[in-house]
Amino acid sequence: MSQKLSGKVALVTGGSIGIGLATAKRFVAEGAYVFITGRRQTELDAAVNEIGKNVMGIQSDVSNLADLDRLYATIEQEQGHLDVLFANAGSGEPIPLGSITEEHFDKTFNTNVKGLLFTVQKALPLIPEGASIILNASTAATVGTPAFSVYGATKAAVRSFARDWTLDLKDRKIRVNAISPGMVPTPGYDQFGFSDEELQTFIDSQAITIPLGRVGTPDEIAKAVVFLASDDSSFVNGIELFVDGGMAQI
Repeated sequence: MSQKLSGKVALVTGGSIGIGLATAKRFVAEGAYVFITGRRQTELDAAVNEIGKNVMGIQSDVSNLADLDRLYATIEQEQGHLDVLFANAGSGEPIPLGSITEEHFDKTFNTNVKGLLFTVQKALPLIPEGASIILNASTAATVGTPAFSVYGATKAAVRSFARDWTLDLKDRKIRVNAISPGMVPTPGYDQFGFSDEELQTFIDSQAITIPLGRVGTPDEIAKAVVFLASDDSSFVNGIELFVDGGMAQI
């Protein structure tokens, strides 16, 4: 079987659970050597064991610039370069206007905007001409969702980054694309603070807005990220690829 990422070196931030873990698995299956990051060492170790080969886990918080420096020093020492960067790490929780706190705002923007920006910028010395950078955005930047205004604003910034960085990096022929997942339940939803029943109610309320009539899976997002990472998308640049069952398209 042809491997679309044979010999490539990739980084997936937030790679210990959910979409990040599913993508790391796909990258390895397609022939890449993958670095994954996560804030919690226990989850990171479990993910490395689950992936099984051609993977290294590095404990790192993308909102901590010293952690990013340590991350890239390790990658440079171990592999010397990065062909693919999936800036996936992100967080968000539902807080409606009127209840938004400075702490909530800072936490969300520090991870989803500041953290993503410096994840990419600090990687640039390791990224060769012709590489692929994929940013994890969200349909939340396009479709209004009650209580998710701060999260949606961060993802709108991510979409803007993809456009602007496409131009900033054009002379190096580095492609920058955003992927926007729709409703994809993952362990990351635990941060919403819902009970099991409340979470299922929220998922069901979103599923009825999706033309395909169901929510997505992490692996369905991962397959799209592989497309953007590989030469299959060699003439795809600066786009926002919705993988949402049609949710944001109607």
